[in-house]
Amino acid sequence: MADGIRELFFGTPSRELVEAVEPRRTFDDVVLPPPTLRALNHALALVRKHDLIFHQWGLAERHSTGLGLAFHFAGPPGTGKTICAEALAYALGKRLLVVRYSELESRWVGQTAKHVASVFRAAERQDAVLFFDEADAIAGRRFTAVNAAYEREANAVVSVLLNELEHSPGVVIFATNLAANIDPAFERRIRTHILFEMPDAAARERIWRVQIHSRKTPLADDVDFADLAARYPRSGGDIKNAVLKAAQIATTEPGPDASKRIHQRHFVQGMEEVIAAEGIMGQSLFEPGASPVSPGGVLEQMAEGQEQLRAELGIVAERLDALDERQAGLSKAQAEVLERLRSPAAPSRVPMYLGAAALIAAIAALVLSLIR
Repeated sequence: MADGIRELFFGTPSRELVEAVEPRRTFDDVVLPPPTLRALNHALALVRKHDLIFHQWGLAERHSTGLGLAFHFAGPPGTGKTICAEALAYALGKRLLVVRYSELESRWVGQTAKHVASVFRAAERQDAVLFFDEADAIAGRRFTAVNAAYEREANAVVSVLLNELEHSPGVVIFATNLAANIDPAFERRIRTHILFEMPDAAARERIWRVQIHSRKTPLADDVDFADLAARYPRSGGDIKNAVLKAAQIATTEPGPDASKRIHQRHFVQGMEEVIAAEGIMGQSLFEPGASPVSPGGVLEQMAEGQEQLRAELGIVAERLDALDERQAGLSKAQAEVLERLRSPAAPSRVPMYLGAAALIAAIAALVLSLIR
């Protein structure tokens, strides 16, 4: 509660909105396809020639905004976007400020937009590279029809982010797995868009090798990274997880630790577990025990469900028709009874019915008296 009151009146300190990272990884620590590596080298050259372009060549006097450098790293998970953000900061000799979305978003209206401005001020003060990982979480497409308060708030946050990006003099990096979800307005304000693609077989073999320490990691003679690269077309992140799993599996083998080695079967088992985990993450939440289905299977199931629903609706319609017919029959019978009662002969028959009823009642009373 105290934190909420402090945030309301004083805001969240900028040091809590970002995580300061001292870069240690370089471009030598990541294996990238040649087109991606060329694009990164071009981006690095833009940063280093920034002073020449805008100050010595006088372009800053003609352009009051857009003096900073914003980069967009887009691609599937595990393709090296986060490592390259750290490597870019390392190459520039700057710290990396990673935005914390858990602290950035506020419960108070308007406070999240202020937090966005605060992280840009923090990057300027520290002359650091500002990094928005999973950027679609904050830079998503704005709502065209605002019907709720949260939609208005989300649009305001994106607008502030665009304005800060336009006037920021520093280096800002956006990384996302879902580039299509980012608001189109960012396309013009981001100087360079770099696509991180899945590695080919040659790149995958280098990724397998770079995960292993050249001197300390004990490898068995049967290890064949070329075979692993050809067998498993996976991302660098998956290969990293498979190597760690293989090492863990190897440690559980019987015998003294000094004689243990990581064999080919350990790497295979590690990658198979990574693939199996992906299948578990794709498990249906609505059908326990169901296996993941393809998009075509989903459409087929939807079509079958629609046919079943149509059949059930047809049965309901037939039952409703039957009820309507019964209701119509009852209404007709009621109308006939009322018509008979209203007919001229009805009053003359009533006394006759009453007399017969009185006679039956008298006979019943006589019989009861005789029994007693």
